[in-house]
Amino acid sequence: MGETAGPSHAATRGLSRNESPHDPLPDIVASVAAGGRDVNRYPDPACTDLILALADRHGVEADRVAVGAGSCALLQSLFQLAGSGATAVYAWRSFEYYPVLADQLGVRSERVPLVDDTHDLTAMADRITATTRLVVICNPNNPTGTLVGPEQLRAFLDRTPPTCLVALDEAYFEYVDEPAGAGGLALCDRYPNLVVLRTFSKAYGLAGLRVGYLVGAPHVVASLREMALPYAVSGPAQRTAIAALGVEEVLLTRARETIAERTRVRAALLADGFAVPVSQANFVWLGLGEDAGPFGRWCARAGVETRVFDGDGVRVSIGSPADNDAFLAAVRRWRIRRAAELLTTGTVG
Repeated sequence: MGETAGPSHAATRGLSRNESPHDPLPDIVASVAAGGRDVNRYPDPACTDLILALADRHGVEADRVAVGAGSCALLQSLFQLAGSGATAVYAWRSFEYYPVLADQLGVRSERVPLVDDTHDLTAMADRITATTRLVVICNPNNPTGTLVGPEQLRAFLDRTPPTCLVALDEAYFEYVDEPAGAGGLALCDRYPNLVVLRTFSKAYGLAGLRVGYLVGAPHVVASLREMALPYAVSGPAQRTAIAALGVEEVLLTRARETIAERTRVRAALLADGFAVPVSQANFVWLGLGEDAGPFGRWCARAGVETRVFDGDGVRVSIGSPADNDAFLAAVRRWRIRRAAELLTTGTVG
């Protein structure tokens, strides 16, 4: 049967980029507008006020905080710090930018397969050698949404030599609702080779402004600051990130609304017969294998944009309730089509 998902939609529902579905708060809009009054001036290259605000928020000294143009910029610096010819260990599948950065900077990648869509930290520790200078752990993992808890992280860090930097990429931390998901910041004092990355792009809704930060040991932060491009974080971005910290409770309430929608969407997918790992991020993962491409194209024809990893799976961001309903409606039509195929051909393909 042909892939006909129903009438085409003029407006596509974007569920592919893990963005916040909520419109910016008035305080955020006002901060962006105010920042526009001095765009003829260079921003503070040291991001002083933002670093002080983040240090206060997390109860650490300012020399333990680095700011970058999104957490991706800080990840790039970490791979650069590892050095050409070194090895980086990370899970796969995980954030697709890791191998890109490694290849660009001449760092060899050691990819360790996920087990049940989750990091296999024991296997990752086994792959650390004398040339390993960086381990990246995406937690919750992108694109599967799975989480490793503090006890697992401590066991891993106990096995990691101090010459190897461990980067805990917590871009989706604000969407974690498991009791075990306390985050990695509490471990930084005990493990000076641990750094934790966070971002304002997801739960804080500032994806278009590009602001991320890292918390780690002062000597690591000092190296990252030396490597940073000057003026990389714009003045409006710095100002608005501070404003976002001021309305954090409202933004985290919105994150809890996304968590509720995530639970609803996953329950509906499970009821439709999909295998969906428990997600602690603002997306869900469908490990569809060879059906990933056809499913993604089906959703696109229904006006729903998803993130397709051909031959592997489909990641679906949690959007507004209406966006999510449109996605679930497309899923139901997909299941009906597949059932009809099975009846007419005896196979599903």
